[in-house]
Amino acid sequence: MTTLQFDEATRHQITAADPRASTWLSANAGSGKTRVLTDRVARLLLDDVPPQNILCLTYTKAAASEMQNRLFRRLGEWSMREDDELREALAQLGVARALDADTLARARRLFARAIETPGGLKIQTIHSFCAGLLRRFPLEAGVSPGFTELDEDATARLQTEVLDTVALRAPEAFAEMAALIGDADLTGLASEISAHRTLFPASPSRDTVLALYDLPPGFDEKTAVGHILSVGEDELCDLASALSKQTATTKKVAQALNAALEHGFDQTAFSAIADLLLRKADGLPKTNVLSDKRREELGYLAQIFDDLCRVTLEAFDQLKSLEAARRTLALHRFAAAFLPEYARRKEEGGWLDFDDQIERAERLLAQPGIAEWVLYKLDGGIDHVLVDEAQDTSPLQWRVIEHLTREFTSGAGRSDVGERSIFVVGDLKQSIYSFQGADPAGFIRMRQTFAERLEAIDLRLQQLELKYSFRSSGEILGAVDCTFGEGDLRGMGDTVNHIAFKGQMPGRVDLWPLVEPSEKPETGDWFDPVDRRSDEHHTMRLARQVAGQIREMVDTGFLWEERDGGFIERPIGAGDVLVLVQSRGPLFHEIIRACKTAGLEVAGADVLKLGEELAVRDIRATLSFLATPEDDLSLAAALRSPLFGWTEADLYDLAAGRAQGEFLWRALRNRAEQFPDTVAMLWDLLGQLDYLRPYDLIERLLIRHDGRRRLVARLGEEASDGIDSLLAQALDLEQSGPLSLTGFLARMEGAEVKVKRRAEGRSSKVRVMTVHGAKGLESPIVILPDTGNRRTPRMYKGRLLSGPEGVPLWSMSQGEGPGALSELKQAAVTRQLEESQRLLYVAMTRAEQWLIVAAAGDLGKAGDSWYEQVQTGLEARGAVALDFAEGPGLRLESPHWSAGKRPAAEAQATAAAPSLPEWLDQPAEAADRPPATLSPSDLGGAKVLPGEPGAQAGGLDTEAAMERGTRIHLLLEHLAPCPPADRPRRAAALLGPEVSAPEQAELLREALRILEEPDLEFLFAPGTLAEVPLSASLPELGGRRIHGTIDRLVIGAGHVLAVDFKTNALVPDAAEQTPLGLLRQMGCYASGLKQVFPDHEIRTAILWTRSARLVHLPAALVHEAVSGVPLP
Repeated sequence: MTTLQFDEATRHQITAADPRASTWLSANAGSGKTRVLTDRVARLLLDDVPPQNILCLTYTKAAASEMQNRLFRRLGEWSMREDDELREALAQLGVARALDADTLARARRLFARAIETPGGLKIQTIHSFCAGLLRRFPLEAGVSPGFTELDEDATARLQTEVLDTVALRAPEAFAEMAALIGDADLTGLASEISAHRTLFPASPSRDTVLALYDLPPGFDEKTAVGHILSVGEDELCDLASALSKQTATTKKVAQALNAALEHGFDQTAFSAIADLLLRKADGLPKTNVLSDKRREELGYLAQIFDDLCRVTLEAFDQLKSLEAARRTLALHRFAAAFLPEYARRKEEGGWLDFDDQIERAERLLAQPGIAEWVLYKLDGGIDHVLVDEAQDTSPLQWRVIEHLTREFTSGAGRSDVGERSIFVVGDLKQSIYSFQGADPAGFIRMRQTFAERLEAIDLRLQQLELKYSFRSSGEILGAVDCTFGEGDLRGMGDTVNHIAFKGQMPGRVDLWPLVEPSEKPETGDWFDPVDRRSDEHHTMRLARQVAGQIREMVDTGFLWEERDGGFIERPIGAGDVLVLVQSRGPLFHEIIRACKTAGLEVAGADVLKLGEELAVRDIRATLSFLATPEDDLSLAAALRSPLFGWTEADLYDLAAGRAQGEFLWRALRNRAEQFPDTVAMLWDLLGQLDYLRPYDLIERLLIRHDGRRRLVARLGEEASDGIDSLLAQALDLEQSGPLSLTGFLARMEGAEVKVKRRAEGRSSKVRVMTVHGAKGLESPIVILPDTGNRRTPRMYKGRLLSGPEGVPLWSMSQGEGPGALSELKQAAVTRQLEESQRLLYVAMTRAEQWLIVAAAGDLGKAGDSWYEQVQTGLEARGAVALDFAEGPGLRLESPHWSAGKRPAAEAQATAAAPSLPEWLDQPAEAADRPPATLSPSDLGGAKVLPGEPGAQAGGLDTEAAMERGTRIHLLLEHLAPCPPADRPRRAAALLGPEVSAPEQAELLREALRILEEPDLEFLFAPGTLAEVPLSASLPELGGRRIHGTIDRLVIGAGHVLAVDFKTNALVPDAAEQTPLGLLRQMGCYASGLKQVFPDHEIRTAILWTRSARLVHLPAALVHEAVSGVPLP
């Protein structure tokens, strides 16, 4: 067998994938860690490890899916390869043993074995694993067997509902907390409290909270202020007397001391003394109260003055601590009211949020005696644990992993520990999810923990590092290394060092000139929104610059693709460009807008805020009007939307021309002849309001009234994402119980619904997203336009701080809190700065060939903006100065980087275009159109008897008669199942305010006469059907298709009766006198029903509502009528 020669990068990967050793792998960005994970699992399977004994935990579902797809693809290829090909594939994997026939046969069976494993391979997120564990052992875990997993939106809605309950049941705690942060921020606070629920005491006490700030039990303001007297009253009197004879400043101090000694030390007296002795900026003693000469004059009293300053400072800090303790106590009391109610509501509904799943699973695995049994029942135990993206694992998740691997190094598991392994892969430099609980310090701590546990049983944790990058060019990696040099390793771990695997791949890094803030004030048209930026604002200018650069790239630029061991040029496509920002702020939206203006295809925002989507706002405005027709603003917004397409002039004409105090809806109804389509659409939706769920109502607006097409035509295809998400939200909310339209709108208003678009590895469109959203992605060209001063986290703005033993403390603004709190805040700021560095690292390492860094506005004075860091790194790397169109910048590029322009046409070697077949030049034959579907009520023939009174004869015109008939049909359909006592009220609701009271009474009398007629009771009995749609192809009509609706269908034993309601003023005396058009309609129904019920006798009848008389129609009569329909 030929021995394969591996390069150094591949050797490192093979070593890390060896399942015989437990391994802690630090993997640089783009170093192929997913391949290592896949290789390790494949080698475990090849070593006959049962698939169910392997657990691979990933950070995201997308990563789990990607890894599983890769593994199945590889195992599937093995099952189909010839012996020599399979031996080579296994050798490339690093399998060192003899690859005999048995080994090859076993490799071919792995695909089927993995597919047939009960429950599939355990490649999943830790949340999915914990949820599956709880579902398998619900009784042991103390959860409902059929619990529902709450997603982020459902959790936020539930927390909002719990807040309403807390406001009623614990008003003092609620009011105390609301006074600190305001009602609007309580929802966010509730989410933070829930995330740290295990750290809050169940029953907080004042003394317990005081102890957190090193204050004794019972400490209060009086105790703090009285601390000044520790200097001695007599000494203070002597000091006041001496100070009163010196300068104007010391005289004020003396006056404040005398007043305090005479009237007692209270808060007011203390504040007067503190204001004179302590600086307002930092609370430290002033140095200019006593000069050296005045100190000499005081003699021994100078020491008393120093003691006074010292105890004043101590008391001042104690008062700060006391205020901080008061706020923390308010926080804990609020948490004590919120958390139990939140837990009760979840238990009542059988719900678990994401944190519950991890917490309950950890609690289950921590129980002595039960945990071992649970692990054994997991398909005989877990022997190999693999952890991906370990740098983003939270402390609680680490405890779950510790429990899963506990038996590897203790108890009975020690005997077979050689057959068990732990594999952890991560990169401290890429830990950017602290807001989701990621703990970089825990990553380092757990590496030491696993190393010590394995060392205790004479085994070694293999610690490896993957430095080779298979993604980025050498120029980009060099820029990264220099940007994070020895002096800038805050939170980055060891020295940042990368090696480009594709050393010959051309690369370029550009630092664009800073877009300076506009010197002249922003101006705009008087009617522009006040918060709208002018076109000359630096954000707008940078957005246009980015869009212009991308446009130029797509039109004339080239990249390189690897082929035959070298790199050849290829045109740049829109999908080659990835624009990364730090947040979805103004620059984010302006870049998307500028790209669209430049004619570029843009994928849109990576996360949708549903309430801010224009299409969703237009739909919600329409729904708000339907819920409250007097809501003029919502109606106006709906009319101006693409749903109705009104112009500003149309709306102004309607609004300005209405009477004083007249609602816009009434004014619109009064001008229905001018806007018939709008009024008809709104009437239809209002008429369905009491019968359709919010989802169905939205669907009716979008489908029946063409709303989706209109919105997408105006707003672009990306509007579909918001529309579909709104429909999904409606369905989701309806699953929790009956929901009215008003309730739906309230729920949507109360929760900020965010919809995440799944990140695509490759796209045909320009992608604009946050750095967090781009984790795990890569792109040939990456643009970083958001590298200025705005997002540098120098100030801690969080509400909570981690105190002793992790107990949450209330954060206070600069200068308000005690010194100990300031130290905690500074530590939090340091962590933020460290994560900001890691975020920049992640952003830069997404690029493969071309990295562009830009910024706009003031960079600030700190000198630590991303832009300045990259600038320093490029200068250290030897980047050259370059004059861009906007000013001087820097460029670092490989020597063989071409001009990046599309070669001239004559220089391109293009193959001759193939000749097209002749039929492509011939016009296509016209397709045969299928015959139109016919309506049974539109087949010709009279519909009324001669003499039917019309409008001129005091009767109703055709339109009014049809409207009256529709209302009678509506009443008969919906009043039949109602209790008799409820029918008048129900009728009023059905007919609505637009029908006058006399007309309502007349219509109700006619309907009730029919419903209360004993001979007609069988038509409306339970089991009968109303408004039954019927569609069929009729032989009497030459096979033409009809579609209609049968008013009432009665299915009996051996027969079916179809009844149609007719509201004609003149009623025939006999069936034979029925108008021909009506006979043809009933004949269609009879013929179509015969196809549905071939073994039943089909009967037809007309119910004449004016006389409440049911007239049966002979079968021959209706058959003859429908057979005589003239066909075109």
